[in-house]
Amino acid sequence: MHRPGKIGLGTAYVAGFKWALERGYDYILQMDCDFSHHPQYLPIFLRKIQQADLVIGSRYVPGGGIINWGVLRKLLSGGGNVFARMMLGLRVRDCTGGFRCYRRHVIEDIPWGEVDLEGYGFLIGLAYQVQRLGNVIVESPIVFEDRRVGQSKMSFRIAVEAFVYVARTALTQRWPIRWPKPELHRFLP
Repeated sequence: MHRPGKIGLGTAYVAGFKWALERGYDYILQMDCDFSHHPQYLPIFLRKIQQADLVIGSRYVPGGGIINWGVLRKLLSGGGNVFARMMLGLRVRDCTGGFRCYRRHVIEDIPWGEVDLEGYGFLIGLAYQVQRLGNVIVESPIVFEDRRVGQSKMSFRIAVEAFVYVARTALTQRWPIRWPKPELHRFLP
């Protein structure tokens, strides 16, 4: 699917989700196509989604990591994840990671009007809504290698959008959250 111009990361994900739903797929995988998200993890994701509603490829769990990022970018990403986790009560360590596999029902159940974001805040919003709806989220370690060609979509405006979303949501919607069973949430073999 090719879209004219850059009209936002969030709208690109939504277009892809709609495309997959219209074709009847049971699992919907999202990943960067610049090999920052290595295809070697796909069989692991497909195995883990059998016992979860969402699998997130995580840079911030044991075995995960990042290659070729500068200190500032690591601080921004790590700090943003800690902020979102603390403010929203998220159990996910990598709520801005874009390497994910969803069960179909998860995408169908999301209250899309509450995740109307263009940048990386969209990923935080999805993680929050998936957890809030009581779904089981599993993180699987990945090593993220920064792209060799092109540039990051991160900008000051996108960072502010994510910050405002997290703060506003924490103040207005955080409770009640239907927590998943803790023994299923963390790291499945």
